[in-house]
Amino acid sequence: MNEAQSSQESLQWFAMRDLKRRHAKLPAYKLFESLKVQYFTPMVHRLVIVNGKRMNQEVPLMQDLLFVKDTREHLDSIVEKTSKLQYRYKIGVQHTPIIVPTADMERFIHAVESGDNPKFYSPNEVTPDMRNRQIRIIGGQLDGYVGTLVTTRGSKTKRLLVELPTLLAASIEVEAEYIQFVK
Repeated sequence: MNEAQSSQESLQWFAMRDLKRRHAKLPAYKLFESLKVQYFTPMVHRLVIVNGKRMNQEVPLMQDLLFVKDTREHLDSIVEKTSKLQYRYKIGVQHTPIIVPTADMERFIHAVESGDNPKFYSPNEVTPDMRNRQIRIIGGQLDGYVGTLVTTRGSKTKRLLVELPTLLAASIEVEAEYIQFVK
């Protein structure tokens, strides 16, 4: 195994915290973008005032949550130099950062990016009745995804709930013709 393969295999998705203010000039996601490090943070459109004018900008859904795919050693050096950047740690386990399995993270990113209007939920917003109808998607961009069907009273829109347990959940619109109920 050569060095490139070795470093590729040690790349992991770490859950991170950005403690900078919302209007900081260089939030963590822009820092990782400039360093050419792969990251993901759920983005939403919000009206913000820039130089006295209202503008529709894409901003992070939650300022302090982002996911970074890198080696622990490289990320440690970035965290050391950036005072407001921290790992998210597992609850009850001292100094053990949260690592999201690569397959789960890439599945979540693909689902969120394939939908036009994903809705995001924190773990405490996902109620047990949101998880009661298991579905499998057959066809379309989300072919093969298994999750739960989220329906909103009065809406004809069907949504698939995709989760990163204890961190974040998103619901993505799916066409009714692609939905197969799982028993």
